[in-house]
Amino acid sequence: MAVCRFARDCVQIMQDTTMKLEVSLGPDTSDLYLRVGIHSGQVTAGVLRGERSRFQLFGDTMNTAARMESTSACNRIQVSQVTADLLSSSGLAAWIAPRKNKIFVKGKGEMQTYWLKTKAEAGLETSKLKMGLQSGAETLTDSSMSLSVGEVVDVGGIDAMTKTQRLVEWNVEVLSPLLQQIIASRGGGTVDTDDQSLSRKEATIGTGETVLEEFVPIIPLKRFDAGELSKRQKASSVDIGEEAKSQLRSYITNVASMYQDNPFHNFEHASHVTASVKKLLTRIVNVDDGHGLKMSTDEVNLVDMAGHSYGITSDPLTQFSVVFSAIIHDMDHPGVPNAQLVKEQTRSAQIYKKSVAEQNSVELAWGMLMGEEYKALRACIYQTEDDLRRFRQLV
Repeated sequence: MAVCRFARDCVQIMQDTTMKLEVSLGPDTSDLYLRVGIHSGQVTAGVLRGERSRFQLFGDTMNTAARMESTSACNRIQVSQVTADLLSSSGLAAWIAPRKNKIFVKGKGEMQTYWLKTKAEAGLETSKLKMGLQSGAETLTDSSMSLSVGEVVDVGGIDAMTKTQRLVEWNVEVLSPLLQQIIASRGGGTVDTDDQSLSRKEATIGTGETVLEEFVPIIPLKRFDAGELSKRQKASSVDIGEEAKSQLRSYITNVASMYQDNPFHNFEHASHVTASVKKLLTRIVNVDDGHGLKMSTDEVNLVDMAGHSYGITSDPLTQFSVVFSAIIHDMDHPGVPNAQLVKEQTRSAQIYKKSVAEQNSVELAWGMLMGEEYKALRACIYQTEDDLRRFRQLV
């Protein structure tokens, strides 16, 4: 009975923990599973001598328990007939349910086994691991992921979030530090200004020509200035503000809602690409004194890094643009090749002629970002016409 309780708690905690970690570690973390098998009987115990002396259990009971585990299922606990009989004789028959099909066990043949029910299935109170998300987090439904800025719903903990919601939170946490770096590079702080010339540029940039017609193959990075970098405010001390953070979350949520549910061009895939880009940037911008690349460390000086990274280190807008592009790169992708879209003469194919899906994604993402509801977010990204133009070219 004690072993069954322990196994059930392990599976529950594993599920809760992986869901929580998906927000900080990224896509697929919640796809880590635990598989458990239990058998009851006599065992031989002892300490094996050797290079690594350790206490071990031996015997047929251990072999059968190992078979129960190897033939179990993700996040399930499989118990043998012997263990099921012991539970039943203890008045705990409600804890188990027979497996529909018998399993083949090497050396024993076919065996009838049982599933140990979860606490919820057994009618017991399920303990839940709660995670405090920042106020302003929004709850979405599977049927409609769209969210308006300022719409606030209590998500009630990580266990109440869908996989897409957890990926949204992870992407927000990836982009937020980059926004901090952009603001720090400007000397800190954002200016809420009604610059009419900037507003006019936002309204007209990209109009009258397609994305490919705008495309610039080589974009010069900002000139490296060691003096400026040495005096730059630490990004970690910059606060992007609750309004901008809320708008960022709303924007990523709406981006997610515009991804279609197809095998290779969905929001989870975009998050995978974002994770790869994040890792690549980490390897580019973290260097040691004489041997090129190394892992991220607080001891590395920003000035020392810039000379080894082709200016990317000293230009956070470039870093943000690369990650931003990864997130939006397959928005509204229909899941078929561009050649097929051109052959079918879809509406987007008639507009863009080639690289149809990619141009459509950029236009949709950009058009949404230029909305009035994302004004505070845009103020974090750029505040001059030159930076707006560079951001557009980079994306």
